Amino acid sequence: MTDDPISRPRRRCLAALAGGALLGGFRLSRADDIAAGALVSRPIPSTGERLPVIGLGTYRSFDIGLTESETAPVREVLRRFVDGGGRLIDSSPMYGRSEATIGRLAGELGVGGRLFHATKVWTRGREAGIAQMERSFARMGVERMDLMQVHNLLDTDVHLDTLRGWKREGRVRYLGVTHYHAGAHAELAAELGRGGIDFVQLNFSLAEPEAERRLLPLAADLGIAVIVNRPFAKGALFRAVRDRPLPPWAADYGATSWAQLFLKFILGHPAVTCAIPATGNPKHLVDNLWAGRSPLPDPDGRRRIASALAAR
Repeated sequence: MTDDPISRPRRRCLAALAGGALLGGFRLSRADDIAAGALVSRPIPSTGERLPVIGLGTYRSFDIGLTESETAPVREVLRRFVDGGGRLIDSSPMYGRSEATIGRLAGELGVGGRLFHATKVWTRGREAGIAQMERSFARMGVERMDLMQVHNLLDTDVHLDTLRGWKREGRVRYLGVTHYHAGAHAELAAELGRGGIDFVQLNFSLAEPEAERRLLPLAADLGIAVIVNRPFAKGALFRAVRDRPLPPWAADYGATSWAQLFLKFILGHPAVTCAIPATGNPKHLVDNLWAGRSPLPDPDGRRRIASALAAR
């Protein structure tokens, strides 16, 4: 299987904290599912529909083949995600076979109706965009897409024009725009200001805090839901705390790992609707879900977490 980009540093952090107790294979108990299921949820501003604050990204982690050795861990991730209360699963045609993997495994598990399906259009031209989006519907096994996003602002006006028509027809429920880099935040802000957008997806973490300066307040002011990608900054956060113990006060926020503390920092911001850590590892999935449980840090708590990362 394709493992998480952050697997090695994260494994070290988890092993140090849990003494390996959570790492002996991916068949964890049903109790873990139930305990992780009490997720905080937040409303999508444009409708009031609520989403759990932990979603599931699929970049690299769901780009797998058909062999059982590749499929089994990812199937378990999806099962535990749904059983643990997760809903939003995010993909893109850019992510290789990830859309098809979602459709295949959701069909096998019978959980497609419990998912909030989100994907993207990533091409130029109206007809090419329509063709690509139609393929995404087929690969993910849905007749109506919950959220279709323009990936990295590529040919945004053209695709949003198509999608606004599809939204009127009921083919998609929500529209969004995305980017993964702070260098595009000014363009994202301009797009949000034009109106008619339900979601923005952006990078935000302790290592990449730029969105907090402008985009998160803007999204809150405009009533736009926020999906956070790159919550661990491609593993940079785990490398920063390698061999460092979790602060004892992390328990004040219900955090038992650095990953949970990093996610709680993000989720403590009231403008964030959902974070989407990507994983093909069931152990990491359970760890991530626990981060979405109460309590979440207030502004003082978020500053405390940021200070812990900065400390040497």
